Amino acid sequence: MQFKIRKMNIGDKNEILSMMRIFYSSDAVYTNGSDKIFETDFKNCINESPYLEGFVFCNDDGILGYSMIAKSFSTEYGKPCIWLEDLYLKPEFRGCGIISSFISYIEKEYKNSILKLEVEEENAHAVHVYEKSGFEKLPYFNMKKEV
Repeated sequence: MQFKIRKMNIGDKNEILSMMRIFYSSDAVYTNGSDKIFETDFKNCINESPYLEGFVFCNDDGILGYSMIAKSFSTEYGKPCIWLEDLYLKPEFRGCGIISSFISYIEKEYKNSILKLEVEEENAHAVHVYEKSGFEKLPYFNMKKEV
């Protein structure tokens, strides 16, 4: 399938927010998010945030899906850490190699970095795609605290 990867822009807002609502109400995500969070995420993706970049997968027919990357530094690995966030494709475009291509794209853009992502264990297809792209399961879990 022919498609391109490009940065999000303001014209993508309504469709991206719609996909975010679908994604965050699915079993693929632990939390449900909120319109306030989605708006903030989108705004940071298009406003040159040093921490967040947003990408769109599209072809001549329109937007096929989206993803974001969150940037940090991993003291565990001693290098930049790129978190692959919100890897979402519309159902009819799943299984077309788009996510694998996006991972390769990020690997080229962010050489000498550690790539991380979160996935629900029950999402067997996604786990398979990520393992096929070279990701491995880690023997620990994440914790969080909101302040």
